[in-house]
Amino acid sequence: MPQAKAGDTVRIHYTGTLHDGSVFDSSQGREPLEFTLGAGQVIPGFDSAVSGMEVGASRTVTIPAVEAYGPRRDDMVLAIPRDQVPPNINPEIGEQLQVGQGQEQFLVTVAEVNEREVVLDGNHPLAGEDLTFQLQLVEIR
Repeated sequence: MPQAKAGDTVRIHYTGTLHDGSVFDSSQGREPLEFTLGAGQVIPGFDSAVSGMEVGASRTVTIPAVEAYGPRRDDMVLAIPRDQVPPNINPEIGEQLQVGQGQEQFLVTVAEVNEREVVLDGNHPLAGEDLTFQLQLVEIR
C-alpha cells in the first residue's frame, strides 16, 4: 500500500488535545482536513506525523511546541495606553483584534484590560504548548 510522501495531497481526520486532555480542534463532524505534504500548509510537526502513513492507518503523536506554533515570546506582548485604543472599540479579555497599518496586519488577543492600559498578546494562542494529535489518514491523492 502506498505511503504518504512530500508532494502528495492527503485527507486526514484528526483530534488535537493539550496536555490536560482538553480538545482544541477536531475534524469530527466535518470533512477531513486536506493539504499537500511538505507545502507548509500545516504546522511542521503535523506534516512530519502524516508522512509515511498509509490510507486507513491511525496514529497518535505529540508534537513539541517548537514544531507546532513555537515558544511563547514575551516580546510579542505589548501594553498600550487605554487612550490609544479607538473609542469605538471596547476591548474584552480573550477578544481577538486585528492591528497594524496597511498590508502589515496581524491578529492579537486582549490579555488584560484596566483603567490605564490594554495588554495585547501577539503570540498564537497555542504558542508554547506541546500538542497531541490522533490522526487517521483517509485518502492520498
